[in-house]
Amino acid sequence: MKKFGDLVGSIDEGTSSARFLLFRAETAEVVCFHQKELRLICPQEGWVEQDPNEILSVVYECIERTLEKLVELGGNPANDIVAIGVTNQRETTIVWDRTTGEPLYNAIVWQDMRTSSTVEQLLETVPNKTKNKNYLKPLCGLPLSPYFSAVKLRWLIDNVPKVKSAIRSGDCLFGTVDTWLIWNLTGGPDGGAHVTDVSNASRTMLMNIETLKYDKALMKFFDVPLEILPDIRSSSEVYGLVKFKPLQNIPLAGCLGDQQSALVGQECLTRGRAKATYGTGCFLLYNTGTAMIDSYHGLISTVAYQMGPDALPVYALEGSVAVAGAALGWLRDNLNLIGGASESESAALEVENNGDVYFVPAFSGLYAPYWDPEARGVICGITEDTQRGHIVRAALEAVCFQVRDILDAMNNDSGTPLQKLKVDGGMTANTTMMQWQADLIGLDVLKPKFVETTALGAAMVAGRAVGKWDIDNVSVESDSTVFKPQISENERDVRYKRWKMAIERAVGWDKCL
Repeated sequence: MKKFGDLVGSIDEGTSSARFLLFRAETAEVVCFHQKELRLICPQEGWVEQDPNEILSVVYECIERTLEKLVELGGNPANDIVAIGVTNQRETTIVWDRTTGEPLYNAIVWQDMRTSSTVEQLLETVPNKTKNKNYLKPLCGLPLSPYFSAVKLRWLIDNVPKVKSAIRSGDCLFGTVDTWLIWNLTGGPDGGAHVTDVSNASRTMLMNIETLKYDKALMKFFDVPLEILPDIRSSSEVYGLVKFKPLQNIPLAGCLGDQQSALVGQECLTRGRAKATYGTGCFLLYNTGTAMIDSYHGLISTVAYQMGPDALPVYALEGSVAVAGAALGWLRDNLNLIGGASESESAALEVENNGDVYFVPAFSGLYAPYWDPEARGVICGITEDTQRGHIVRAALEAVCFQVRDILDAMNNDSGTPLQKLKVDGGMTANTTMMQWQADLIGLDVLKPKFVETTALGAAMVAGRAVGKWDIDNVSVESDSTVFKPQISENERDVRYKRWKMAIERAVGWDKCL
């Protein structure tokens, strides 16, 4: 007998930490988990890297510690766990040697901005010298930006001789973090599965968003050889059996980029539902069903998920905020205004209002809907009466205003105004900020009592692949705390107009040099 019934494991590998969780199948109940922080390496201004071997070792440690906890609780890992899913920080780019398994360079993290010059070089190759950053959008759904994996891969090929040499010898493999983990877990150099799923592949700028296959025109534009790319698979199928001993022979059966995984975990599985995840950055996804919608308002079209090899893909509109929780880290580490993110709520409540202070945390440019890598951070409206609380509150409200920017774009693109917003992620612990979010968008904000939705989504698609999770008919949706707007529409519009004035001062800042 299984003490907890069937269990599904979820590897949740994020930017700042990795963890492994065990869910009871078809429920949001976590039996046990272990989490460990990851180190960021910043060798130059705007450069953000991680050690791929450290990512792997931290994931292994999280698995081992979680399984020890399961045994202590009376479970049996070999018997109880029926499948494993993976969810990961997207766009982060890794290249490694297929024969040794050793990385050829550090992972270039999604926030990294070193490829701004690479983007400029690529824009020069756009026909008719238009420098149109949306030139490739009809094929891949994405604007040309330092954010996406193909640009990072191009930089590696151009600037790291080991990478160019490995490609020439046929020994180079490329992947995002999901691919790196799956390849190693299923055997690495000894027959590891070199695969990715459609949600991650749709962030590379190399996959045709309609055919779900690598596109020859895209590969030619970036000059990337097909031989180094992982096979593209659905989000819910068995990719291989785990060779890592504590989980040996358990199917690795699900894979989703972290934001798509949160969409599934929040059960936004029908057209017109949306969620926002508040972490290091903030990411909004709006389910558009099996129809891909082209954005004309600064959003990107992406694959949300594909529930099996024979299923139709489901698409989403996405808006990304580069700096959300990271702004609180900046207030702590650079300005010493707070002792940590948990202190931000009490600090912001030291003042009665925002003091007409607005903070645009464009530390490395602005993402959706502006897509301006030249933007830089500004704090506007400071007077001699400005206090610590005003700055902290402005940092929290900045996230809320950027969410408003994206929701307005989503409403314009979809033609169907959103009725409510589901939220998850670490910053949702700040209930005052969630109330401000409802106030500033004029919609109900729903925060589920169960907040581990990113990890849950990967468990759901993995369980589904082995017949242990009926996603279509079994709901895991938990009770939610509802935050309702409490300010007038006039006040909301006035404050948003002030925000837009601050944005005007931030955009194009670097071009002034």
